[in-house]
Amino acid sequence: MPAAADLAYQQLLIAHRPSAIRTKEENARALKALSGILSKGEENLTKAERKFVELLSTLISDFERSAYRFPRATPADVLRELMRARGTQPRDLWEVFGSKGVVSEVLRGKRGISKERAKILARMFGVSTDLFI
Repeated sequence: MPAAADLAYQQLLIAHRPSAIRTKEENARALKALSGILSKGEENLTKAERKFVELLSTLISDFERSAYRFPRATPADVLRELMRARGTQPRDLWEVFGSKGVVSEVLRGKRGISKERAKILARMFGVSTDLFI
C-alpha cells in the first residue's frame, strides 16, 4: 500500500496534469497552480506539495529559459549601459580611446574594443574584461 505522501502527490498530479510547457498560456496555468499551492506559505507545505512545487518550478523554469531568451549584449551595449548607470559621459572616455571620434565609433558599434582598452575599461568600471570582448 502506497504511503500517504505518495498518494497525496499522485492526487496533485491527477488534479493538475503537469507536462512540458510549450505555450505562454500553459505557462500561465502552471504559474497559477504554483501560486495557489505556495499561497498557504512555504512552511505549511506538505511533503507531497513540496515535491509538486519542485516539479512545477522546473517545468516553468525550462519553458521561460527557452521562451524568453535575450540576445547577448554587444560590447558597445555593455559600455553604453555602464556609462548610463555611472553617469559617465563620452568625453570621459576620450583618454582611454585617444580621441572623440574613436569613442563615438565604439559607442555606435562601428569599431570594436581592443583587449588593451577592454582591460582599461574593466578597471575603470570594476567589471570583467570579457564584457568588452
